[in-house]
Amino acid sequence: AVLPGGGWPGHGVTELLSAQSGTLEWRLLGALLRQVCAAGRSVVLVGPPRPPHPPGLRLDGIAEQQLVWVMAETPAERLWSTEQLVKANACGALIAWLPQVRAEQVRRLQVLAAGCAGPVFLCRPATAARESSAAPLRLLARVGADWELLVDVFKRKGPPLETTLHLPSVPGGLQAILTPRLQKPSTLLPLEPAPQTAPFPLPSEADHALVSTPAAVTRRHRLAH
Repeated sequence: AVLPGGGWPGHGVTELLSAQSGTLEWRLLGALLRQVCAAGRSVVLVGPPRPPHPPGLRLDGIAEQQLVWVMAETPAERLWSTEQLVKANACGALIAWLPQVRAEQVRRLQVLAAGCAGPVFLCRPATAARESSAAPLRLLARVGADWELLVDVFKRKGPPLETTLHLPSVPGGLQAILTPRLQKPSTLLPLEPAPQTAPFPLPSEADHALVSTPAAVTRRHRLAH
């Protein structure tokens, strides 16, 4: 209800900011992605920091056969892939990890995404909150207690939201197996502190072998069962 229209925008750019890239986005967008998949539309990921996990997606009710993963390694590849997908307007939802995107690039994406039939989410680091952006909706998410997500909506259409949202966010695979007590870990008694031990020495540079690999070419993968 705090978002314009009472839910996620159906088009345009939304910025999701987090210090835990690749994790909180799924928990925040899970319900929306289930709706997109249920409608028979595809969810496209551009440059996620780690590969999608099909068993976890199934437990969250997200059909992995409708998930398209675009492997784009460099900032330029990720931005180009995102722009082409927005222009094609073929996604039920597009999630792009663009940690180094600039303000003028976000502005161009917002202009393109205004005519999309699905939402476009840009995942950026929490430090980007200090930067200006043309995205009409910007959120900062972080982990709270008891499987909660703490979300600050620091830019939206209409009056600013002054309070932090506390959203329940138990992953779908754990909802059925966690006892009510384990779903409220803050109520558990704290454990005794572990005894202090001497830290392991850090390895020297001589202990490491440097291996260079060629840059990956952008390619598109469709996850299957």
